[in-house]
Amino acid sequence: MALKNILQTIDISASGLSAMRRKMNAIASNIANSETTRTDEGGPYKRKIVVMDEGQNRGFLSLMKRAFGGLRMTDNAHMESKVSKRFDDRRISGVDTEMVISDEEPVKVFDPKHPDADPEGYVSMPNINIVEEMVDMIMVSRAYEANLAAMNADKAMTKQALDI
Repeated sequence: MALKNILQTIDISASGLSAMRRKMNAIASNIANSETTRTDEGGPYKRKIVVMDEGQNRGFLSLMKRAFGGLRMTDNAHMESKVSKRFDDRRISGVDTEMVISDEEPVKVFDPKHPDADPEGYVSMPNINIVEEMVDMIMVSRAYEANLAAMNADKAMTKQALDI
């Protein structure tokens, strides 16, 4: 297995771990602020959503391509089949994330004694479903574990290959 393939698989797993961590942070923020009626921006807290998309050239392998892509050999007979091909321009797949603030309308709850109640006695509460957030948290936790298992398997295979 070529070095670039090893680095690419680790890079993909690392991007997945980073994306799941970011999504977990958004879910934790949503749960913690599910009762927040007043924010610095004014109004109730708005749910954060992490949107994922296929990643592009980034990470360690991209750095390697920029650093070593222009190296030349002194003798073409030296490792001709490996070195002369250099790093190719294939796109690195992984995960890119973007934080999106939900535009859902807040839920009106009748509570005339609440300090943020309007003149009719209604309070604008965040439109956050705790059950949905908990299900998302379990899913994200499992995806994080899967990315970690893939990275550990790749490390174990690489170690075994080096021991040969």
